[in-house]
Amino acid sequence: MHIERTVFRDDHEMLRTTARRFFERECAPRQHEWDQAGCVDRETWLKAARQGLLCLSLPEEYGGGGGDFGHVAIINEEMTRVGVSGLGFAVHSDIVAPYIARIGSEEQKRKWLPEICRGEKILAIAMSEPGTGSDLKAVRTTARRDGDHYVINGSKTFISNGLNADLVVVVCTTDPKAGAKGVSLIVVETTRAGFRRGRKLDKIGQYAQDTAELFFDDVRVPVENLLGEEGKGFAYLMSELPQERLSIAIGAAARLEVCLEHTLNYVKDRRAFNQTVWDFQNTKFKLADIKAQAIAVRLMVDHYLGEHMRRRLTLEESAVAKLYATESLGKALDEMLQLHGGYGYMLEYPIARAFVDSRVTRIYGGTSEVMRDLISRKL
Repeated sequence: MHIERTVFRDDHEMLRTTARRFFERECAPRQHEWDQAGCVDRETWLKAARQGLLCLSLPEEYGGGGGDFGHVAIINEEMTRVGVSGLGFAVHSDIVAPYIARIGSEEQKRKWLPEICRGEKILAIAMSEPGTGSDLKAVRTTARRDGDHYVINGSKTFISNGLNADLVVVVCTTDPKAGAKGVSLIVVETTRAGFRRGRKLDKIGQYAQDTAELFFDDVRVPVENLLGEEGKGFAYLMSELPQERLSIAIGAAARLEVCLEHTLNYVKDRRAFNQTVWDFQNTKFKLADIKAQAIAVRLMVDHYLGEHMRRRLTLEESAVAKLYATESLGKALDEMLQLHGGYGYMLEYPIARAFVDSRVTRIYGGTSEVMRDLISRKL
């Protein structure tokens, strides 16, 4: 499927070549090893940093790439096209690091960002809690002021990079009576007393992603670790969520395209009842529908990508992108897996891996139901 894309510049496409080579050589051969370990080795993070593949949109003065979100999108697309699964670069570089870069103090930036950009300190963000899910205003993890420290108590779950993380941006309440206006963001070093990692969560996909539970038992953190202003955490989260949701849509668009390619190759080669699977009209019609969906998703996502590169993407538009891209991907993957027959159920086939890895895209970053609610507010 060829669509002339105008959203990227020459420097973006040069990065694409470097990124694809890295994922093909350094990551794809190690996928099974990572899946078995349930975690990606830290040396791969350091290698990626040396190749300039971490924190591409952060300022150069702090060790970042000095690029824009187009460079971020290239990394996302190439990781997806190569089929690398569970590598937490996006959470680190494109979700958590921007909080520090945009609302952190100058002292915080100089203290943390250089090591973050070098892959020496890995980031996670602790939002979800047992029983709260997407409702960030209802967080129960507390941060009580005690002199020059906050004392943090609570638990978090579904935390990507949870086992590898050295720094965790914790979403907590500093004023339990204030609702959304009582939410704050505090950086917690995982070496602090009272911090504890729980079990690695056993997921149906993305086996190499070290998704874990985190516990905070009277963790004392200096007030200097507060990100931005106290009580503005919910507003900060809302301002960054459009980028996270667009990233999910970008990955969904790339996965839809590459899985269509895999499926076309398979059905044109696989024979059944003295003809190829492609020769059945049912196959052609289903894949024609999927191609139409893939083109629609690509055109929409590239439009919103361009809007975000101009800093014009709205919360509603990011919800539209995530909802349509991930729901389209989910339906199409089910159809494409079916066309593989029994082999579609085998994880050695890319379609099976994509099927289990992609299911979560309709959940994390805000469920499809939350996206529909956001969109409906503007109707």
